[in-house]
Parts: sequence; structure tokens; C-alpha cells
Amino acid sequence: MEDLGKLLLRLNVGGLLLIHGISKALNFENSIARLSSLLAAHSIPSFVSYGIFIGEILAPVLLILGILPRLSSLAIIFTMLTAIHTHTSGENATALFSLGGYGGWSFELQGLYLFGALALLLMGSGKYSIFKRF
Repeated sequence: MEDLGKLLLRLNVGGLLLIHGISKALNFENSIARLSSLLAAHSIPSFVSYGIFIGEILAPVLLILGILPRLSSLAIIFTMLTAIHTHTSGENATALFSLGGYGGWSFELQGLYLFGALALLLMGSGKYSIFKRF
């Protein structure tokens, strides 16, 4: 049962995050321009904006399949930490502790991806995985 739970967590984190990545890929030029300007405002080089496709497309696909699940989880963790950082630094520093319009944490979605990926990093992918080593 534990391995089934790990599979469900992989499918959930990977599948739902993949939808975000596909959405950005379908609007590639706009996504890159928006992400580049957001990163530039935080003194992060604009080429890092292409990393979003690693964190939101490649890593989720690998996670779903169970290929390099811990490495994939690390990529997702880094992507979510970057997303949270770019939205909470400077004058928005208090945003990290704010509530959204429906009473939940403002970064609830990013938090779910972040902590789901962290759990998979710590637990591994289980036996329903193609590549279990890393």
C-alpha cells in the first residue's frame, strides 16, 4: 500500500504541474517574456526563465514515469522556491504570510508542489517506478 501511495503522490504532483508547464509551452513567447522580466526585476539572469520548462515539463514527466524521481523532485523544489522567491521579495515580503481571496495561504499551490516534491525526495518513488536508484 505504501508504494501505491507514492505512485499516487508522483502522479498528482507530476500530472498537475505538467499542466502548468504545457500551458506555458503553448504560449512560449509570452511565457518567456513574462518570466524573463520577472526574473530580471530580482537580478536573476533571464536565461533562467528557460529552466521553468525543465521544472514544469521535463521533471514532472520524469516524476510520473518514475525516472530519476529524486532528481526530478529536486528540480520541482527549485522551481517552486524560485516562484515563491520572485513573488515575495522586496516590497511583497509580507505576501508569504498572507491569505488568498478564499481564506487559504496565498502560496498554497506552490506549497503543495514544493512539499509534495520534498516528500518524494525523502521517500523515493516506490516499486512502481522505472528507475529507482536516484
